[in-house]
Amino acid sequence: MKKTFLLFAIALTFSATKTFAQNYNTALGVGVDFGTGTTLVGPSIKHFFSRNDAIQADVLFSKGYTWIGAYYEYQESFRYAKQLQWYLGLGPQVALTDDRSVWFLRPTAGLDYKVAGAPISLAIDWRPRVRLSDGGSNFQAGRFGFGFRFAF
Repeated sequence: MKKTFLLFAIALTFSATKTFAQNYNTALGVGVDFGTGTTLVGPSIKHFFSRNDAIQADVLFSKGYTWIGAYYEYQESFRYAKQLQWYLGLGPQVALTDDRSVWFLRPTAGLDYKVAGAPISLAIDWRPRVRLSDGGSNFQAGRFGFGFRFAF
């Protein structure tokens, strides 16, 4: 399963061609981080600061934790499906409780679809995490993200 998804992500990366302008400037909505372990839910925002460069920020909540993350994402359209874009990204995330904080590094690889004629953006990605603090590093591959945002 892991190898299949990785091969799929690599194929998406190499199948992209000439870029189009992004379909929106900013999108605000709900983000979900799910997979191995707990499910996290909370507000999410994505903002383009150039044609292909975006920053995504999430504040997610689960079982006594608050997760804060920010990711740089390089995003590009597919040649014949300009509403569908692929992206690759990387960024830090911190999980906070009353007595401690745990730091993670989160690479991302995913798809972003802007619904034509509607202010809706849908995104799904693979976002494994590498724990950087609290007892050494630990890699967790089975994590995914979903975003449902209002695009403007």
